[in-house]
Amino acid sequence: MSSKVSVCDAVRDEVKSFSPYTAGKSIDEVKEAYGLNSIIKLASNENPLGTSPRVQDTIKLHAASVFRYAQVGTPHLIDAIAHYFHIPNDSIVTGNGSDEVIDMLIRVKATSGKNNIVAFAPCFSMYKVLSQLNGIEFRQTPLNNDFSFDWDGLLKLVDEQTSIVFITTPDNPSGYAPAVEEIIALHSKLPASCLLVVDEAYMDFAENAENHSMLPRLAQYENVCVLRTFSKTFGLAGLRLGFGAMHPELAEYLRRIRPPFNVNILAEQAGIAVLNDTPFIEETLRVTREGRAYLTQELEALDFTVYPSHANFIMVEAPEDGNYLNEELLKRGLIIRPLVKGYNLPKHLRITIGTAHENKVLISALKEILNAE
Repeated sequence: MSSKVSVCDAVRDEVKSFSPYTAGKSIDEVKEAYGLNSIIKLASNENPLGTSPRVQDTIKLHAASVFRYAQVGTPHLIDAIAHYFHIPNDSIVTGNGSDEVIDMLIRVKATSGKNNIVAFAPCFSMYKVLSQLNGIEFRQTPLNNDFSFDWDGLLKLVDEQTSIVFITTPDNPSGYAPAVEEIIALHSKLPASCLLVVDEAYMDFAENAENHSMLPRLAQYENVCVLRTFSKTFGLAGLRLGFGAMHPELAEYLRRIRPPFNVNILAEQAGIAVLNDTPFIEETLRVTREGRAYLTQELEALDFTVYPSHANFIMVEAPEDGNYLNEELLKRGLIIRPLVKGYNLPKHLRITIGTAHENKVLISALKEILNAE
């Protein structure tokens, strides 16, 4: 009996070291706190156009089927992904968001007490959370001061027991994306047993994405996995859908441990529908790229330092305290993401690209705030 209690205590102590994920303020929270009726949210890197009309029709069509279990392995969705991205079916593993694929990769590749995982700091929080949850040592090295990647610093943390190296490109919160040749050079210096996981959640928004993405080059490298999500370009953040593309042998191991119904029926059908909605995808990319250029120009005119971005957001260093600007924007019904918490960047803000109207409202509000001082 006492041994069972001690095991529970050990688990409890481990869990105490975790912090629950805290998102930014929601639309309803801001409405209630400030007595507002209309809110513009530019904080979570969601699709500026919302949900594809074709997806909305598809969800209505399949709503009556949600009492059924989904087909194991989502074969029709995998067919659609393979066709859209021009990659082999047997290299694709779908998940309940790319988070689940990350978890499966760690479970398959890393052994507690033996292996380690390496990433930059800051990085996507789930790399660390899921590494720790699986009992794997997690190592990080800082980015360069300009938020570019310190490859030498990363490689210094890698040894023969490194099972996975994570990089995100375009990176969050900066939007930085290295040339793909740099990623290939990194891969060549990793141990043969180490898996390089390239998280390309924002790659669709990059200018000349072919110069940055590993996905078209996947077949050339056995120890590379590319992650993609349906939350950004495809506007399905609320349905939780993502996939990993990898060597077929590794994909088969992930399929062995994957929960049988990890992608629900509506997420599968919505994913298929949006991949076939070319006008929605093209308009999303147009609005985002034009909005990114507009915000960059206008914010630089207001003395913000704007970091070059290949994502659907931009990071800026404000001329004033970031928390002050954030609070003033909240009073005006605008939600952005301050970067002091989690990143320790008190003057930095991350702004999701919105519609042309939303972007203009933001700039107008910032002009009002800065001129009022």
